[in-house]
Amino acid sequence: MGSQLRVYKRRIKSISATKKITKAMEMIAASRIVKAQRQVQASTPYANELTRAVTAVATGSNTKHPLTTEAENPTRAAVLLITSDRGLAGGYSSNAIKAADLLIGRLRSEGKEVDSYIIGRKGVAYYNFRERTVVESWTGFTDKPSYADAKKVAGPLIEAVQQDTAEGGVDELHIVFTEFVSMMTQAPVTNRLLPLSLDKAVEESKAKDEILPLYDFEPSAEGVLDALLPRYVESRIYNALLQAAASEHAHRRRAMKSATDNAGDLVKSLSRLANAARQAEITQEISEIVGGASALADATAGSD
Repeated sequence: MGSQLRVYKRRIKSISATKKITKAMEMIAASRIVKAQRQVQASTPYANELTRAVTAVATGSNTKHPLTTEAENPTRAAVLLITSDRGLAGGYSSNAIKAADLLIGRLRSEGKEVDSYIIGRKGVAYYNFRERTVVESWTGFTDKPSYADAKKVAGPLIEAVQQDTAEGGVDELHIVFTEFVSMMTQAPVTNRLLPLSLDKAVEESKAKDEILPLYDFEPSAEGVLDALLPRYVESRIYNALLQAAASEHAHRRRAMKSATDNAGDLVKSLSRLANAARQAEITQEISEIVGGASALADATAGSD
């Protein structure tokens, strides 16, 4: 009985230590969410206005450009998937990977070859384990992305869009990331970055009662679009990285809170079992003492 009580106490001590760790991780994630959310709110207006400017330039000119012109028969597409570098974030990375798999399946059903670009160790490990081809991958900055990171990611993607498909280029660029809606809601989304869907952008402007501005192009509309192409892709990827980072922290906070609560419930359950074991041990000791005293009294009476 005493050995069982020691086992319970050892487990309670171990789980209590784990509970302290998960509680600390929960508090760290909660503090980082606020900063990440502010960064998302700061970057979103710039990305939206840049998209609005590109839409206005494209609709105001007849120039054919990779930014706005769709291929007649697209045969190749690039998919950028954003996952996390670290675990302990619930289903954050797995949900994004599932959304990417659905997108890739749809693109292949349309007869398009897919080039995969991955951000985050979880996505890279998933693809490597299944021996899937990855054109390029980036790791080490998913929880604290910077604009320099977005620029580093955008470079190879822009080159792929500008190249001919016969030389390894792509006709379309898609991105899969987890959108930060609120502290309690984050959902994986798939967006087509290139070519920009002008009809959709114009409809969104009309829905918001916005009027697209008119521009004079210097030196030319094509030159303006050439200058806007990298800025547009970089800003969109940066905004997606920030939203993904905020979503990752929110998922990790919820996962660690659940782990902390479960550890607390387990400690309570083990404490009850330990108390029952201790009470049983005390009862057995009392019974042994009473039995010994009774036997001693009987032996004394017999000798008299």
